[in-house]
Amino acid sequence: MTPKRLKSLLQRYKQGKIDSNEVLSQLKDLPYESLGFASVDHHRSLRQGFPEVIYCPGKSIQHITEIAQTLVKHQTPLLATRAEEGVFHAIQRFIPKAKYHPEARAVTVSFGPKRKRKGKSGILIITAGTSDLFVAEEAKVTLEFLGYSVETLYDVGVAGIHRLLDRKKLLFKARVIIVVAGMDGVLPSVIGGMVRIPLIAVPTSTGYGTGLGGFSALLTMLNSCANGIAVMNIDNGFGAACLAQRILLVSK
Repeated sequence: MTPKRLKSLLQRYKQGKIDSNEVLSQLKDLPYESLGFASVDHHRSLRQGFPEVIYCPGKSIQHITEIAQTLVKHQTPLLATRAEEGVFHAIQRFIPKAKYHPEARAVTVSFGPKRKRKGKSGILIITAGTSDLFVAEEAKVTLEFLGYSVETLYDVGVAGIHRLLDRKKLLFKARVIIVVAGMDGVLPSVIGGMVRIPLIAVPTSTGYGTGLGGFSALLTMLNSCANGIAVMNIDNGFGAACLAQRILLVSK
């Protein structure tokens, strides 16, 4: 149940187009619906501004498709993260309009015209290297799913810092920056020393042996000498997108 749908429901009731029984019928599953193996949160859009999202790893394809169908039945936009292509095809059998984003490993389903936030969002996503794209694209798809436009600046890490400095005007136009980096994870510190806007750092598992699957980048970001940087968990592009949205919601 999205705020828009709830307002429409109440407006139709006020206008006498539907009766109280119809209103009760559509509200009966609020705030959540039990499927036995899962409790689907239909109230999340009203509380947080975005719907429940399906995290696919660890779930069976049957459970994923049942949750997806339950959300779509209520006309709730669908986002499934970390979804392999086989999961997408399983969802698409039940929901033909489902769309797959291979670089982000995400499945989305929208209703009606794509919702766009008014004005420019000012969100900029930066990666240190091309190997970090899968995390950056997860953040990008999530934000676009939420109705934001996003600019990207990929493969501008410190191994060739001139690539970033040549395009530094993009940094100064942004309202929120998400910086995705593996290896030594130093790029957020560099950018954090250049800008005064909120900066969200995302360490990735990209790197050689002593990168320790992203722990080296994580520790670098946590110990950044550029103060005030928010650091997400390793490879958590989705979490970075959600934080960016929260920042924009309170900074209107």
